[in-house]
Amino acid sequence: MIKKNSKEQKINIQNYPAVEIDFLPQNPKIPKVEDKTKIDVRYCLISPFAYAHVYWDTKILEIVYEIEEPILNETEKQYRDELENAMKDLINYDIIIGKTTQEMQKYIERMMKILAIELGMNIDYESYKKIFYYIARDFIGFNEVEPLLRDYYIEDIECNGADTPIYVVHRNFRNLKTNLKFSDMDLLASFVEKLAQRCGKYISYAQPILDGSLPDGSRVNATYTKDITSRGPTFTIRKFTKTPWTPTHLILFNTLSPEMLAYLWMLVQYKMNVLIAGGTGSGKTTLLNAFAFFIPPEARVVSIEDTRELNLPRENWLPSVVRNPTGTEKTGEIDLFALLKSSFRQNPDYVIVGEVRGQEAYVLFQGMASGHSSISTIHADSVDTVIKRLETPPIELSPTLMNVLDCVCVMTHAVVNKQETRKLKEIVEIINVTPEGLALTNTPFVWNPADNQFYFKKDSKILEKISKRYGIPMGELQNEFRRRTQILYGMAVKKVTKVEDVQRIINEYYKNPNAVLREFGVE
Repeated sequence: MIKKNSKEQKINIQNYPAVEIDFLPQNPKIPKVEDKTKIDVRYCLISPFAYAHVYWDTKILEIVYEIEEPILNETEKQYRDELENAMKDLINYDIIIGKTTQEMQKYIERMMKILAIELGMNIDYESYKKIFYYIARDFIGFNEVEPLLRDYYIEDIECNGADTPIYVVHRNFRNLKTNLKFSDMDLLASFVEKLAQRCGKYISYAQPILDGSLPDGSRVNATYTKDITSRGPTFTIRKFTKTPWTPTHLILFNTLSPEMLAYLWMLVQYKMNVLIAGGTGSGKTTLLNAFAFFIPPEARVVSIEDTRELNLPRENWLPSVVRNPTGTEKTGEIDLFALLKSSFRQNPDYVIVGEVRGQEAYVLFQGMASGHSSISTIHADSVDTVIKRLETPPIELSPTLMNVLDCVCVMTHAVVNKQETRKLKEIVEIINVTPEGLALTNTPFVWNPADNQFYFKKDSKILEKISKRYGIPMGELQNEFRRRTQILYGMAVKKVTKVEDVQRIINEYYKNPNAVLREFGVE
């Protein structure tokens, strides 16, 4: 314990003004830089204490990401450690559960002042502010990693073990090494335990793998022991976007074309069955969220996921998440298979499955066959790979059952003009799958990497199927496709990107199409 020095002038910490910390500063705009050796940007993560500095490091010839936080001297570090240890025993966690960030800050600051006075600490206001920042960061957030979680531009945070730099996946600069590392194995293990606790899960030597979601929806995968990962505990956090990307965003990002979206809009309206294929991080869930904007406003949607990633902008939505088994007896497990079987008894108009990879695929395809419109994702890089995955263990679907699938959208990573991006590579219609597993397909939409352009042809077998099923002339469907393309293009030109605005326009088009056509000058 640090004792008060009687010779020092006594400071009245109780009268210090409240320290203002903004954990949600405005998202900065990062200018595009063609020459990566000229990159040098700095922006705020936690105002006014934590900043990101992204720049070209001439020593290692890479773009690096540095977290800049207040530097503490030895005395300040000693004060911080003593206050944190004392507060762990003093803070009543039942009181702060459910409180806002501002309310928690006030509570922590009140406790910190009481302890600092009791411990006889002589802290000037500048030191007090820095110490309070670190204590608030650790108790409210996720310790050293909290600034990364606050960075709007970071998609993934990856720790490969102790004594290795943490890497991030940045929206603009992709894979970057950071200046953050856990040098102490025990501290890293403690942090992984904290992740598990915030996920409402348990991790230990007996159960050393964690799969869960943080309160904000970010997905966490972690390991706990050297038995599994030789560098010690590890974690990967896939950050959750609280505000989903709208269809307009995807056009503006040049992820897909207005024609592709207009086509998908018609598929959704007429209850076609769609699989979104792609590799890890290729944008499957982002496209799935964009799909949801086109679901008619009165329709009932049931979604099933391993970990919560979907964020659908609608009220008539029943989101379901699997429950892992608990205890040594592994009791209480509710898996995708059980949730999916249950979902078909809940009168859904649309069933959305986050990802199919096991026996739940059989139930999903049976649901498609019984008339329930279904949308899901699968890890595969082409239609042929999709069919092979569905045919082989652990899924083992009958090839003939795959004929209920109408369309496969293939997402991919791509490098365009030396910039990494995501593209809807192709939309493939499934015309027929033979008993031998051979697929007859039609590809009305494709992205050409040579010129970075999207191409489409008017010959669509799915629109022909819609025409026959609903008795709508093909000419009328073609006109409808053209009108929706123009509306989506107009939304992109006007930069209509807010979730509420995009959803209003789409919902209004279902109810009063002429008003929307007039709004965008479409004939």
